[in-house]
Amino acid sequence: MKIQTIDLNFQNVPHAIAAYLVTGPEGPVLVETGPGSTLPALLEGLATAGYAPQDIKHVLVTHIHFDHAGAAGWWAQQGARIYVHYFGAPHLIDPSKLIASATRIYGNKMNTLWGKILPAPAENVTIIHDNDTINAGGLTFTALETPGHARHHHVFRLGTVAFTGDAAGIKIPDSPMVGLPAPPPEFEREVWQETIQRLREVDVDTIYPTHFGPTPQTDAHWDKLGQLINDSTEFVRAQMEAGLDRDAIVAAYLDWNRERAAAAGLSEALIQTYLTANPLAMSVDGIMRYWRKRAR
Repeated sequence: MKIQTIDLNFQNVPHAIAAYLVTGPEGPVLVETGPGSTLPALLEGLATAGYAPQDIKHVLVTHIHFDHAGAAGWWAQQGARIYVHYFGAPHLIDPSKLIASATRIYGNKMNTLWGKILPAPAENVTIIHDNDTINAGGLTFTALETPGHARHHHVFRLGTVAFTGDAAGIKIPDSPMVGLPAPPPEFEREVWQETIQRLREVDVDTIYPTHFGPTPQTDAHWDKLGQLINDSTEFVRAQMEAGLDRDAIVAAYLDWNRERAAAAGLSEALIQTYLTANPLAMSVDGIMRYWRKRAR
């Protein structure tokens, strides 16, 4: 088995979004597609590895957010089989609701950020559940239900490695810092903490976050992420209780995260990579929604 990290160079920023090419004894498997806007970079990476689009018969996506699965419909239309969480599958087959919701947020930036979002033919979509196994490329992946970031999230275990999507947070190369992507509408603090506990107990030595690249599985990583979930949610709650409006909370949260990054010794370039991979305004929106749901 061989695992290659393909840098999708999202918005011309390296190390923001990865796709993983996993080559088994019976051929290649793609884990994550990235958005449609990065499809040329993905195809270039595959060509460098010696593969054409028609060689990709199996595509696994951890969840249906555009930065992970925005190009899944394109691959399905080429004949690839897409493996996706049962809750997310209908939105790959008919992405109209996702597109409408995202357009309200991103407006005229939609195409620049995400490119074309195509429907996936239903006959090429395989719905998967917790602990299902996926046989692809002569390899056996196991899907692990891992909500918290999103309800429709799986981690894929393959032997001694796991492809963690966003469930393990964000870990950019050459940085000691973990980042928290907490977008609406499904961020749930307590649920994510349960996911962390589950993933601590999975016997793998390397995890592959989509943002970005292989990193050792350690208790320290999970400790950082669990503490960050608590600290981030409490920070936003304090701002809400102080009566700040959404834009003021976004500004305060950005300052707070920049202070964390500076304390960790991150360069400005690394900070910008984190901000590209994880726009902090989205996390403020997700955390504020979480607290409002709790209040109701």
